[in-house]
Amino acid sequence: SMNVSFEEVARASGVSRLSTLWRVTLPLMRPSIAAGIALVILYVVSDFGAVSLLRYQTLTYAVFQQMTGRSDNTAASILSLLLVVLALIFLITERWFRQRSRFYQTTGRYRAPQRRRFGWLGTVAVTGYLGLIVGAAFALPASILIQWSLSPEAQATIDSRFFGFVWNSGILAACAATGGVLIGLPLAYLASRRPTLLNLGCLQAAYAGYVLPGPVAALAVLVLFTKLAPVFYGSVLILIVAYVIHFLPAGLQSMEPALQHMSPNLEEVARTLGLGIRDTWRRVTLPLVRNGFVVAWVLIFLQTMKELPATLLLRPVGFDTLAIRVWMEASEEYYQLAAPSALLIVLLSLPALALLVSKDWRAA
Repeated sequence: SMNVSFEEVARASGVSRLSTLWRVTLPLMRPSIAAGIALVILYVVSDFGAVSLLRYQTLTYAVFQQMTGRSDNTAASILSLLLVVLALIFLITERWFRQRSRFYQTTGRYRAPQRRRFGWLGTVAVTGYLGLIVGAAFALPASILIQWSLSPEAQATIDSRFFGFVWNSGILAACAATGGVLIGLPLAYLASRRPTLLNLGCLQAAYAGYVLPGPVAALAVLVLFTKLAPVFYGSVLILIVAYVIHFLPAGLQSMEPALQHMSPNLEEVARTLGLGIRDTWRRVTLPLVRNGFVVAWVLIFLQTMKELPATLLLRPVGFDTLAIRVWMEASEEYYQLAAPSALLIVLLSLPALALLVSKDWRAA
């Protein structure tokens, strides 16, 4: 969230609301807007579950077909290479636009936005707009899932095995999210504070993992562990590593703007006052960037909860998750049997989303 003090200073200087929006608010939001656009595009390019159920021919779906149906790894590699090249071209372009200007918050003081009263026309318009978005994105699908989940056929699937799927999904998502934040922290920090060619190259290489098709990322990790650490073959560790590689960019897109909004001068002042590196991180850096890192953890957690292709190829024998059960039932058109697992994925995501909109975290 943005400190509204910048807007208040602009208004006090005689700038109109519209000019404040274009000259102050939008430039400050530019890193987050660019990060959001990149996140959506990379996700759509690498998506597998929806396109596989709808039989829509995309590059990712074609890669999966080549590897599972025809067992043609050469064709799958060519298609995957095309995806990676397209992703790198887009990421380099997006990075160039974001690096043209930097925006810092030079103080640690935060002022939350104040609530304002709309007229009746504005209230109706805003309520209708938000209601349309919430209804189309959540209320309508959730109501259908609830209706299907209450059917006798769906109720029969809720047993001890079902709760095992819940545990598997939750523990995998938590481990992947924690690992992603721990690995993404040095990458984002070094690229922001010491933008050398090596640091920026490592950061861009990490972003490439998000556009890799799930099957390709899974097989790459599998081959790597088979060569270097065969003792872990068939273990959950391989699955977690694949998740971290695949979803690390989702976390970086939140950690980078958080670090970019904090001026390096704050850390330099702390060091000149006698604080060591560890104390500077604990008392200055982390409190100011905590929001971005919490968002990164939540994003990786939510993405991992519904990850499908990597789980299909790397899961140990008999190790199913909620996403696996949804795909298996839905691919056979047993939608009512898939509803409880799908509904639970939604319900498990609600606490994380509530954390994102919490005032305590937004005002960090």
